[in-house]
Amino acid sequence: AGRIPPDHPLVGGHKGPVLDIAWDPFNDNVIASGSEDCVVKVWQIPDYGLVTNMTEPVVDLMFHQRRIGLVVWHPTANNVLLSAGSDNYIVIWNVGCGEALITLNNHPDMIYSCCFNWDGSLLLTTCKDKKIRIMNPRNGEVFEEATSHEGSKATRAIFLRNGLVFTTGFSKRSERQYSLRAPGHLDDPITMVELDSSNGVMFPMYDPDTNLVYLCGKGDSVIRYFEITPEVPFVHYINTFQLPDPQRGIGVMPKRGVDVTTCEITRFYRLNNSGFCQIISMTVPRKSELFQEDLYPDTPGDIPALSAEEWWDGKARDPILMSLKDGIQATQKVELKVTKKKTNILDKMPPTGKVKSEEEGRASAISSEALEKVTEISKINDDLRKKIDELQSEMKKFKAVFLKQENRIRGLENKVAELTGQPIAPPPTQAPSTHAANTVNNNCEMAPDEV
Repeated sequence: AGRIPPDHPLVGGHKGPVLDIAWDPFNDNVIASGSEDCVVKVWQIPDYGLVTNMTEPVVDLMFHQRRIGLVVWHPTANNVLLSAGSDNYIVIWNVGCGEALITLNNHPDMIYSCCFNWDGSLLLTTCKDKKIRIMNPRNGEVFEEATSHEGSKATRAIFLRNGLVFTTGFSKRSERQYSLRAPGHLDDPITMVELDSSNGVMFPMYDPDTNLVYLCGKGDSVIRYFEITPEVPFVHYINTFQLPDPQRGIGVMPKRGVDVTTCEITRFYRLNNSGFCQIISMTVPRKSELFQEDLYPDTPGDIPALSAEEWWDGKARDPILMSLKDGIQATQKVELKVTKKKTNILDKMPPTGKVKSEEEGRASAISSEALEKVTEISKINDDLRKKIDELQSEMKKFKAVFLKQENRIRGLENKVAELTGQPIAPPPTQAPSTHAANTVNNNCEMAPDEV
């Protein structure tokens, strides 16, 4: 905890401010980032962390003509990434080959949010034209659209696990609202509630395991959370977490990263105005230290249900679930490799299809060299420990021999005292010196080697 050093290694390859990042749900080392430089970059972080600044990504995804404000990974298909920019385009990429699967041009204005449903077969979007749309992400067909909130400020919408839609936005009087809607009746909300008159846009964060929705507003100092149930009023207010300073941004840890031994159900990483990242842990108080089955049902794991090609061919599967009871054991991940389907003689890529620039090669070489040095130092430390153990063992043996000889010398001194009639000297408190040995040699008639 605390402030990192100013020379801490960073991921910094964009030419403009980074507007959004997203961690790959199936590979904890892969990050996608969108920036004002109109490029989506995908990064592979080494297992042992960064040694130097990383400036070269695994792949650059270039299509957008304006800044990119959204990047979203597919929830079930591997290496499928969505990006949305201020050019009103949505692009779905196959990161494995670095190519766009489809470009969607269904929005007349800026896109505010995008969200896949539980199995990734539908896409939910909100737009500056105040419309909320449900569409097929494979062909762009719009199944339904409706007015979300009447206010002109930004709106957000997410799919719930049961297929319902939760939205946040503003009324005509600029009061913040949230609503719950059902597909097929988006224009008729199940419930709509006004919260307050603050100006910050509310970002809904959903936990499908507990059916909790957390509302976090930029510039707010509170986090509100609600439970979604089938009973009226359907969206039940639980509590508000109050903080002294406003928040600039917030992220959430995946459920497989929480601490089940303390009944932690959600962990937030909150960036405050001072620039510090604050960790907020939401726990349910329980007296028992046993695993709580009701708090931790099986949750989506880190194994994809589909490949990008299978999803593009029209298949849809629910996420592969995992149990949190026996702890998390991450599956072994291979390095993300990008293979171009269509080669170009101008592409500076090796024949195997690995995207590896000169700078990235140098960075990888430096990282490998540092790792080798760490391994070499560890081996040297192990050898030193062995030598120290051997020396300690030899010292113990020498001490035993020394004590044996000391006892023998003391016995000889006692015999000499008996023969000469002198009083017997008390046992020495310190180790015998060479002077004591010489005294024994001078007072007895034995040969020095016998002494």
